[in-house]
Amino acid sequence: MARVVAEDTSLPYEVTTMDVSRAAACASPTLGQLLKCVSDVRKEVTGDETPVHRVVDVSSMDARPLPFLLSFSNLTYSVKVRSKVALPSFFCRRAADPVSGETLSSGTKTILSDISGEARDGEIMAVMGASGSGKSTLIDALANRMAKGSVKGSVRLNGEQLESRLLKVISAYVMQDDLLFPMLTVEETLMFAAEFRLPRTLSMSKKKLRVQALIDQLGLRNATKTVIGDEGHRGVSGGERRRVSIGIDIIHDPILLFLDEPTSGLDSTSAFMVVKVLQTIAQSGSIVIMSIHQPSYRILGLLDRMIFLSRGKTVYSGPPSNLPFFFSDFGHPIPDSENRTEFALDLIRELEGSPGGTKSLVEFNKSWQELKRGNQINSPAANASNLSLKEAISASISRGKLVSGATPSNGSTSMIPTFTNPSWFEFAVLSKRSFTNSRRMPELFGVRLATVLVTGFILATVFWRLDNSPKGVQERLGFFAFAMSTTFYTCADALPVFLQERYIFMRETAYNAYRRSSYVLSHSLVSLPALLLLSLTFAVITFWPVGLDGSFLFYFLIILASFWAGSSFVTFLSGVVPHVMLGYVIVVAILAYFLLFSGFFINRDRIPPYWIWFHYISLVKYPYEAVLQNEFKDPTKCFVRGIQIFDGTPLAAVPNALKLKLLESMSNSLGMKITSATCVTTGVDILKQQVVTDLSKWSCLWVTVAWGFFFRFLFYLSLLIGSKNKR
Repeated sequence: MARVVAEDTSLPYEVTTMDVSRAAACASPTLGQLLKCVSDVRKEVTGDETPVHRVVDVSSMDARPLPFLLSFSNLTYSVKVRSKVALPSFFCRRAADPVSGETLSSGTKTILSDISGEARDGEIMAVMGASGSGKSTLIDALANRMAKGSVKGSVRLNGEQLESRLLKVISAYVMQDDLLFPMLTVEETLMFAAEFRLPRTLSMSKKKLRVQALIDQLGLRNATKTVIGDEGHRGVSGGERRRVSIGIDIIHDPILLFLDEPTSGLDSTSAFMVVKVLQTIAQSGSIVIMSIHQPSYRILGLLDRMIFLSRGKTVYSGPPSNLPFFFSDFGHPIPDSENRTEFALDLIRELEGSPGGTKSLVEFNKSWQELKRGNQINSPAANASNLSLKEAISASISRGKLVSGATPSNGSTSMIPTFTNPSWFEFAVLSKRSFTNSRRMPELFGVRLATVLVTGFILATVFWRLDNSPKGVQERLGFFAFAMSTTFYTCADALPVFLQERYIFMRETAYNAYRRSSYVLSHSLVSLPALLLLSLTFAVITFWPVGLDGSFLFYFLIILASFWAGSSFVTFLSGVVPHVMLGYVIVVAILAYFLLFSGFFINRDRIPPYWIWFHYISLVKYPYEAVLQNEFKDPTKCFVRGIQIFDGTPLAAVPNALKLKLLESMSNSLGMKITSATCVTTGVDILKQQVVTDLSKWSCLWVTVAWGFFFRFLFYLSLLIGSKNKR
């Protein structure tokens, strides 16, 4: 990775006179009216990769009260656990005592237990602890990513309870995994995020300025035109990927920023650079709360507050500078040669393995914190009065903070719009992003096209120039059944498309970057050009070489409708089934059932009554019947003449002269003359034999198209219900 040398700046942003005057004009006694003016304010960011660390001076509170204070108290979260089957005592040893935080009799396990604390803007608060201590759960609880009612306790911003809708406007959450589109460049990724999160009323030039300023703030200037990359494409480094992930969530300049393990998987230098970026964000007026497993000595110097957890309980809460005093008073002084956090984590782990657990450390922390609060009763920090939430947001706007899309029409916070932009704008941006990412991975479409070409070539050569004999009729029926089912099986490759984007979608919709309906519509539109080309290719390769009759246009349309219905069906399954291999098994099995009940292997009138319902929901039935009607609709075209009626019977081996005598005998018996040229079976007769009489070919076409829309709607419902992204 190229090393980026950043310039040192004294302030992470500038406030122009115009910004101040504009923000002052926006000042209002109501929070909603304050937020209405947000889209008119732009923060000019000139930060760098390694800014000067500025610790908020608590003693100067009287001069400038801290605008934002996030306080949380008595947070408790429990989950149900499956109780184990108790075996007789002579089959097993005596059950071990339940660990702290677990109640076996009630069948619940406490993940968080009475957690309290506070975080201020301008500071970084780190949640630390061993694996399974509850770090990520606490971050999720503060970010309102838990099921409603599952967390007990309160989370307040400047003393006011946070509404879910307001929290989504002023906060952002960065997941532990870097979920990005691989073939977009760094600049494009941030630009698409800006189009989603910044209001449409903000001009494109201002959005670009915001993106360029953010690139400088994140230290990504050298990687601006580099694609993100994945396993098959070289791209940016791990540290740069992590900073891009942070950038897309802070593009709208949130007041609250939550991060789950932002340094996970990074080397020490990259991890330090990421935390430096978070420091810059905090200094711009944000509250930064992150979980981190084991910070290095350099990272420790950037942190302002720390919370150590052990099995869901607080064992230390305070600034890093107080760690030596805390553990010294506890009777375990930290040696000068050791890293403070490593010593603390080792001691906590050692206590967890002891009979009493960390109960003594938890109780000592409570008494130590009470003693510290008692000593600070008369301090300026304790007496400093925090601003109300309305006043704090007004102060943020006056400093050029909070570039958001909230533009409510009145002063009620309940009237804050859920989404920044209208649905048609979201649809356009999503489509543009998908086209851009897909265009740079032509190999994916190339594989699909190659599959269609090979399949069409094989069918064209196997069924070359079919005649109109009885055998030709059977071969046409087999060709249609295989061709229509092939269009559905070819769509199975659409299964991993959404599975790869699932967590990107969940991350972006968790904080209302766009509507789920906009994503479904965009996903459908982006798939159509590929389906059109695949359908035309398959139709051209097979129609004339096989010697089909009827309308080529209709043949092309029914193949396109089949691709559309199959793609929609597979897309719906991708929204329900979380694993690719399981999805492929289900797709192949269900499509096999559709083919079985399509009417090719067994006619409709021969299907048992208890299975007839499956015949009518078979996706292959309607395209199959449509192409049969397109092929055999001509009542004047003959497929069986004279002695051809004996084909496929034991009399087929009889000499033709004897067959003519048999026809003459049949003519005398039936009272009608049947010669070798007499037409015995027309196309209409074949349709009756196949029991294809219910719907016209155009009705079959529209039913197939309707199936596609139906499965797209089910896909939308699956996203609405199954992608809440909450515990």
